[in-house]
Amino acid sequence: MTPSGTALRRTLGLRDAVVVGLGSMIGAGVFSALGPAARAAGSGLLAGLALAAVVAYCNAMSSARLAALYPASGGTYVYGRERLGAFWGYLAGWAFVVGKTASCAAMALTVGAYVWPGQAHAVAVGAVVALTAVNYGGIQKSAWLTRVIVAVVLAVLAAVVVACLASGRVGAGRLGVGLSSGVGGVLQAAGLLFFAFAGYARIATLGEEVRDPARTIPRAIPLALGIALVVYACVAVAVLGVLGAGRLRQAEAPLAEAVRAAGVPGLVPVVRAGAAVAALGSLLALILGVSRTTLAMARDGHLPGALAAVHPRFGVPHRAELAVGAVVAVLAATVDVRGAIGFSSFGVLAYYAVANASAWTLSPAPLSRVVPVVGLLGCAILALALPFVSVAVGAGVLAVGAAAYGVRRWWAGRYAA
Repeated sequence: MTPSGTALRRTLGLRDAVVVGLGSMIGAGVFSALGPAARAAGSGLLAGLALAAVVAYCNAMSSARLAALYPASGGTYVYGRERLGAFWGYLAGWAFVVGKTASCAAMALTVGAYVWPGQAHAVAVGAVVALTAVNYGGIQKSAWLTRVIVAVVLAVLAAVVVACLASGRVGAGRLGVGLSSGVGGVLQAAGLLFFAFAGYARIATLGEEVRDPARTIPRAIPLALGIALVVYACVAVAVLGVLGAGRLRQAEAPLAEAVRAAGVPGLVPVVRAGAAVAALGSLLALILGVSRTTLAMARDGHLPGALAAVHPRFGVPHRAELAVGAVVAVLAATVDVRGAIGFSSFGVLAYYAVANASAWTLSPAPLSRVVPVVGLLGCAILALALPFVSVAVGAGVLAVGAAAYGVRRWWAGRYAA
């Protein structure tokens, strides 16, 4: 049961839920993840994208089934708690909050880097403050702004694809799927590209604010993921066809470099503006998701209880949103976390591993367990294939979270005694 005074309002329909998911996925990931993925996989970039999509599909189906049963804020934190036990739910929530808080700061700095490179930190802090204020005003305001952002970003990406494919400079030989960097490179690229697909979790974490969640969420998650996959595949083919794996891996801004190579340099400022808007969309959705998981963990006593409060007028977890915004603003002002894609991917893959394990418990039928088993194995393989530093830091953060849980349980038991 949700404690009195902490319940959220159900105001989001199917279209809003799909848009929130798209706002998270059709974000800065498509502008920033292609380069690192090409450096990892070389000619195996498209294979890495396909593998990331398969794992994302399994995770999405597992999340959709669970969200229909547990339509509450918190997503996999709630599913793990209900299906596997309190510790696994807590660990999923810890991985999500820590990893996505770093990702929030990374997206804020991406905005700053595109809008005003010389003052990236100041712009990043301003972006965090502005979007926290939007979220504070209610979920409908956030959904409306996300619609605008998604429309702008889709228009920019469509312009990139058309410019590249219509340029006459696409080389079919550049699209050949190979293994120039080996199977390990393809797996690492898939892990990095998974960063761009992970946004559909936002639909589940907002489960308490969705109307008719048992029907809406299972429809919204695969719809958002399917649209994102089509968009990413088109962009990857267009950019790879113009630049090739060699040039793509060297590009600091792959999409801008692609339109320049396609002979449309006038489109470069538009692409840069689109990247900034996309990063804003990702940041908006990330703050939404992290604050809702924070709310759920505060309700269960894993975080300070004051963070579980819901604003009586706006119907949002206002203290959780302000706390998340404050932490992200401090990180954006003091730390350069633009290299956080690997760390964020590790945390999110751990989060979805718990989701798949939770979905595995829903039915004893072998066919019903194929998707969560594939998803669980995929998450584990992609997480371990990430760069060593990302794996080491991510594992260390999970260990710290587990230790904090153990200390808290020990202290509560001692106090009770």
